[in-house]
Amino acid sequence: MDDIFVARLMSSELQTVTPDTLVEDAAQLMIENDIGSVLVVGEDNGLEGILTSTDFVSIVSEQKPKDQTAVSTYMSSDVVTTTAQTPIEEAADLMLEQGVHHLPVVDETEGVIGIITTTDLTTYVARLQSPTA
Repeated sequence: MDDIFVARLMSSELQTVTPDTLVEDAAQLMIENDIGSVLVVGEDNGLEGILTSTDFVSIVSEQKPKDQTAVSTYMSSDVVTTTAQTPIEEAADLMLEQGVHHLPVVDETEGVIGIITTTDLTTYVARLQSPTA
């Protein structure tokens, strides 16, 4: 993997907003394009920031007055899952195929026993590729 550069893997079809874009409009753009972030650019297309789905957690938690809507209103109920015995490559393929970043790990008798995320996979690959000392 030493000869694979960022340019080969990066996405170049970007969704951008300006600093003045309303968060509601940015959220709608992210939903319509099934993406987890938008880049915030100025008039010269210079990067001024990034707004991610994680940022929306803060936006909602800091909202005043507080929204009194139950989680069930917005949650995904058709959840893609895996088991603890699934090979990591299969889990990664499943995440790509289904377009998800979080796979709950379930057991027939114990129910939910864990979760694997794209961050877990990234960490695994980074350690796999690290030179040994």
